[in-house]
Amino acid sequence: MRVFTGTDIIEVNRIQKAMQDENFRKRVFTNAEIEYCEKFGDRKYEHYAARFAGKEAIFKAISPELTKKYDIGWKNIEIQRSEDGRPVVSIIADAEGKLTAIVEKIKEENMVIDVSLSHLESYAIATATVVVK
Repeated sequence: MRVFTGTDIIEVNRIQKAMQDENFRKRVFTNAEIEYCEKFGDRKYEHYAARFAGKEAIFKAISPELTKKYDIGWKNIEIQRSEDGRPVVSIIADAEGKLTAIVEKIKEENMVIDVSLSHLESYAIATATVVVK
């Protein structure tokens, strides 16, 4: 068994500025993530930033398993909430329904991906742990 970790922190205002470009939102976040974050009105950018940091932390944690830097895309990782409020990571196909090689490897090797998110008005942080059985 191997265990990998990744951490990321981001300024919320950087995400807020990036979100002025609708293409950024559609390129980075899934429809379910957008729907979730938009519920928070003025605080939505904190939630977007937390998910962005979460995806970055996951990229860092799985990077030892990557052949190429872009073997996994932003929207192959979806971060939602469980009924008890914990963040839950799903690995999903891209818009064309294709799974990249690393996404297939994650599924085949039964990798367990856990992420912890936290955010304040100005910063969001995430830590990811990936266990390869």
